[in-house]
Amino acid sequence: MPKASNTLWDLAIAEVEKRENPDDDGKRVEVWEKSILFMGNKNGGKTTIILRCLEREEMPKPTLALEYTFGRRAWRHNTPKDIAHFWELGGGTSLLELIRIPITSNNIRSFAVVLVLDLSKPNELWTTMEKLLQVTRNHVNKILTKLEKTNPEVATEIKQRMRNNLQRDHPDYELVDPFPIPLVIIGSKYDIFHEFDSEMRKIISKTLRFVSHYYGASLVFTSKSEALLLKARVLINHLAFGYDKSKSVSVDHSKPLFIPAGLDSLSQIGPPPASDSDIGKMRANTPLELWKKVFEKAFPPKSFCDLQDTKDPAQDLQYAEYEVDVMRAQKNQELEQYKRNASKSWKEMDFDPD
Repeated sequence: MPKASNTLWDLAIAEVEKRENPDDDGKRVEVWEKSILFMGNKNGGKTTIILRCLEREEMPKPTLALEYTFGRRAWRHNTPKDIAHFWELGGGTSLLELIRIPITSNNIRSFAVVLVLDLSKPNELWTTMEKLLQVTRNHVNKILTKLEKTNPEVATEIKQRMRNNLQRDHPDYELVDPFPIPLVIIGSKYDIFHEFDSEMRKIISKTLRFVSHYYGASLVFTSKSEALLLKARVLINHLAFGYDKSKSVSVDHSKPLFIPAGLDSLSQIGPPPASDSDIGKMRANTPLELWKKVFEKAFPPKSFCDLQDTKDPAQDLQYAEYEVDVMRAQKNQELEQYKRNASKSWKEMDFDPD
């Protein structure tokens, strides 16, 4: 119990000593600090999932570029709260260069990725997934290459940790290519997806099962339903705060999928959903490439450009600031006047003929 005469400085020193010294059980009190990057389709439900994980009753707003928030949890009373840093990449695949900002050599050991894919837009699914994971993987691999020279023990630990998602005696141990950092794939808008033709649902479900298993990722389908959001929260809370990892599994394609990393297999997933004759005509160098060709045959990728759809945030009313907007309008007027004067001066100039 702090004394009444204790100053704020005294209380701060006592708190630091409490954290640094062993507690009653003889265990060091450590603060768990993790970082997670959420990315995926535009308007795919990333913000909604983050708000539910943090138990915030807020209306989700469109994400501008790269946004940050955090959450804190205490394991028990009077213990330091663990911290989870939540980053969210907006714009679908139009702002890929921002991925390198939150993932650094300083936090790579405690970093994870959550990929949110809109199940209601299958024609955008593979392209979105491929672009985002490819850029993220390339960036993480660059960090690991540098760490191999400066801190090889850490680089080896990170690589081995991802391999450990599968037991060494798992029949697929040598057939998969784990993502370099923990990955969760969330299929959002299951309520719309559930209305699809059963064969369409089967192709999408089997494909995402294969991709998740191949990358050593967890897979969950969700919607605005509290029951389904709770399942997504279980996986995210495991990454963010070290909560127990769920061992329940749901692989029935007629129901929402829930498959924690390492609990699926290629034999259970089965071959790509196409006829033997179609598969025989497809040229692929890897299993992942074969699944891509089969998927895109069923759902041809949309020809769209995210950059063209990106709105100017300066015109977005949710970011309105009166003083700033007035000054901006004034500067725009001054710029237009300058352009007119410059154009007039240019036209009035006399040039000597050659």
